[in-house]
Amino acid sequence: MQHDIRVTNVEIPGPAGKLEGLINADPDSQPRAVVVLAHPLPTAGGTMHTKAVFHAAKGFARIGCPVLRFNFRGVGRSTGIFDDGRGESDDFRAAVDFMAARFPDTRKLWVGGMSFGSWIAMTAGAADPRVSLLLGIATTVNRHDFSRVVEAAKPTFLIHGERDELIPLKEIRRFYGRLSEPKELVVIDGADHLFDGKVTEVGDAIEDLLQDYDA
Repeated sequence: MQHDIRVTNVEIPGPAGKLEGLINADPDSQPRAVVVLAHPLPTAGGTMHTKAVFHAAKGFARIGCPVLRFNFRGVGRSTGIFDDGRGESDDFRAAVDFMAARFPDTRKLWVGGMSFGSWIAMTAGAADPRVSLLLGIATTVNRHDFSRVVEAAKPTFLIHGERDELIPLKEIRRFYGRLSEPKELVVIDGADHLFDGKVTEVGDAIEDLLQDYDA
């Protein structure tokens, strides 16, 4: 099935100034859900153009979900400076508000992120009553506190590399065991933390996990 996916540049009013973003969407389809994606750690080179984030956005767009990826404060053309998670959480909430306002007729709001961005997105999404699904890619469960995600008991989906050198798969399996149903964990064979050489499989995993999901 062919999809006419368009990419639109947007400027999000953030708490520290303007945030630059991109929306991938099929303009001819009724949105299934609106998605906001967060990128990996800015101080380690993470941006909205990180390859796995790019392919995650494509995966969501292919299943009929308009998806926003954006640069945190101090990254690319986004104003401000890195704030060790506090300000980035505020940025993420502003991005969710932006998409909720842009697609007011779409009742489903899903959030996701990669690495550092998984912590930001999933904890913000856990606390937001509008958000009905949480997605973590290379989820940093051994580096950040995900207790709010466990407590929120929202549908949670995880995509992880079998050979992630920063977050061992056993840590992800332990975290996964604490999550409530519905939940799914996709392990990408042979993939490292950045899914080097396997980035398209991240988008494919999203498509497989969520193309028939209804929540």
